[in-house]
Amino acid sequence: MGELYWDNAGILVQPYGKEWQIRRRMLHQALNPSALKLYKPVQEAEAARLCRALLDQPKSYEGLIDRFTSSVVFSIAYGHRIDSMGSNVIRQRLEFMKYSASLNVPGRYLAESIPWLKHVPNFLAPWKAEIQRHGREEAATNVALLRRVQDELRTAKSPSDVPDSLSKLLLEAREADPTTFGVLSERDFSFVPASLFGAGSDTTASTLCSAILMLVTNPHVQAAAHAELDHVVGMTRLPTFDDEKDLPYLKALCNETLRIRPVAVLGGTPHANSVADTYKGYYIPQGTTILSNSWAINLNPTYYPNPHHFNPLRFLGVDPQTLSYLPKFSIEDFAEMSPPQSHPAKEGHSSFGWGRRICPGAGLAQNSLFIALARLLWAFEFRPVREDNGAERRYDTFAYTQGFNIRPQPFECEVHVRSEKHRQVLMAEAIGAENVMDRFPPFEE
Repeated sequence: MGELYWDNAGILVQPYGKEWQIRRRMLHQALNPSALKLYKPVQEAEAARLCRALLDQPKSYEGLIDRFTSSVVFSIAYGHRIDSMGSNVIRQRLEFMKYSASLNVPGRYLAESIPWLKHVPNFLAPWKAEIQRHGREEAATNVALLRRVQDELRTAKSPSDVPDSLSKLLLEAREADPTTFGVLSERDFSFVPASLFGAGSDTTASTLCSAILMLVTNPHVQAAAHAELDHVVGMTRLPTFDDEKDLPYLKALCNETLRIRPVAVLGGTPHANSVADTYKGYYIPQGTTILSNSWAINLNPTYYPNPHHFNPLRFLGVDPQTLSYLPKFSIEDFAEMSPPQSHPAKEGHSSFGWGRRICPGAGLAQNSLFIALARLLWAFEFRPVREDNGAERRYDTFAYTQGFNIRPQPFECEVHVRSEKHRQVLMAEAIGAENVMDRFPPFEE
């Protein structure tokens, strides 16, 4: 996947070194806290569009969430929104992701065990030629997307006429500092914004689907979130990022969702140690492939008492009794308030990885998760479906897909707007959201 398909252009599987450091610096340039502020209007607008669409298509919540995350990522990466998951550009990206995932299967290719086979000429190794052909197709698409932003900057009367995006920021940074950012070829440069889709679309959508599953099966948590939103935001407007500091329970709910069902159950793409090590008597040679069991870490009862209990209070950080608007909680819930201090990771969970290869888009993902959940919970109540006998359906919260990245198996739930007033506010704010996103034209017009 790294050497033959992406020809070492993808930061995800690139060995640590100068080339990796340049790409990481480029991503940091466009994903640092200052840059993240530029993207918040897009995230708010797309979250409003998601809620508006959910009014009409409540049974299609999963597909609507996929469109929400895809549009946020594409708007941020290239300055163009996504209106349909059936658009050509999305179908292409999903095909590229599917193909790369098919290569990321230990043991599928003999070259994984006998690396010198990668040097066999293509006419003797049709498997290799096929991988490289697919790689050229993805690279050509990445370059075309980058050139489109370049052309927009070149023809615009002013740079401000082109919407802020990762590609725009990187192109401007390369022009300002060609010594640092100009060392990459156009092909390699184009892989940097392209990497945002694979890292930030499906993963965030999967986390949101997990959140809905947990809300359906834990109505007391949903009631607490509703109480906080009603107290802080009221019924006359949608929540915004400005409300985040006043919504501690909702922020804790986001962290608990990330903890209880980490999308990358084995830490995402496998790592390798750069130096030899000895751990608990085991010698680990340099370059050993290492899988990090995020599931076991995030569900470790040492850090999280009763780890399979969905309890945002773990991450609240303040005494819930000081938040008068919250419903009364059980003694068991209070007893589980321990982590971020006891967990070794700064966030109190390990869902974005560790060390120098921690996910560079973690801040972007957290912002999308927060604003989407804030607006979904402000507007809707998520309930179990009723069986034919009138009983509420029981859900299996361990029914998840397989692979390096997981999400809940498709499940039905009832989505109800909380009141007619909420509906009216949604309809009104959706108009403003469309005006914001008009600045980000769709790829296919």
